[in-house]
Amino acid sequence: MVRIHSSCHTGDIFGSFRCDCGPQLEHALKLIEKNGSGVLLYLSQEGRGIGLFNKIKAYALQDEGLDTVEANERLGFAPDMRDYHVAAAILEDLQISSIDLLTNNPNKEKQLAELGIAINKRIPLEIPPNEYDKRYLQTKKEKLHHKLTLV
Repeated sequence: MVRIHSSCHTGDIFGSFRCDCGPQLEHALKLIEKNGSGVLLYLSQEGRGIGLFNKIKAYALQDEGLDTVEANERLGFAPDMRDYHVAAAILEDLQISSIDLLTNNPNKEKQLAELGIAINKRIPLEIPPNEYDKRYLQTKKEKLHHKLTLV
């Protein structure tokens, strides 16, 4: 069981309700513990790869009405710039070539498979939306094709 988690200072450290990152990280750790073994890879890819400073700028644009994808694009970035080469290399170093992946993100699955990591199964990591992250989750589902059922 593997969780590849991109850093989210606002969600993981400060407990922001604007995203599901912190609760996803906590839930993943509980699932790994319940499983009896697993791996958490915590990657420095804040704000889908745009960094904390630009993520704060994106938040300001979201406050003006743009969704998370539109905000990233307005700042000149792709909607999701994350890359999973480092994660695949770490898994290789750990001699792990097939995994049960904790994710809702089909792009993560695709990239890992292309990098030679066999995905035995995808384990959903869906967190019920709150009033502050519902639009964010709907955007992830509609524009980034995340496998979400609660929004």
